[in-house]
Amino acid sequence: QGQLVESGGGSVQAGGSLRLSCVTSRYTYITSCMGWFRQAPGKEREGVAGIYPGGGRPYYADSVKGRFTISQDNGKNTVYLQMNSLKPEDTAMYYCAATSSYCGSLALANYEYWGQGTQVTVSS
Repeated sequence: QGQLVESGGGSVQAGGSLRLSCVTSRYTYITSCMGWFRQAPGKEREGVAGIYPGGGRPYYADSVKGRFTISQDNGKNTVYLQMNSLKPEDTAMYYCAATSSYCGSLALANYEYWGQGTQVTVSS
């Protein structure tokens, strides 16, 4: 319960795409809203996108709307973050997180479980 494992990070040029994956336990997957966060060097961690359990309504930070898409695969207990039109300012460590109580929020304090992160580097 509460274990989250991210993958899919890497290095791309500006304008490119990456898809991040986050796999978790079945219990966490069906009881929690899942979110993606990122932290760039020297900056605070910030929310990027979230989604209600079972593939429900997604929500996004303004900085990624129209470029990033969060989705789920119910059969694999996995949440994805498809990132298109990447910019150098998207460079950061990306984290998957889960909350059972605060769906609809991208506030860090509301998330109970966190993964170890996966690095995304976008070069100009």
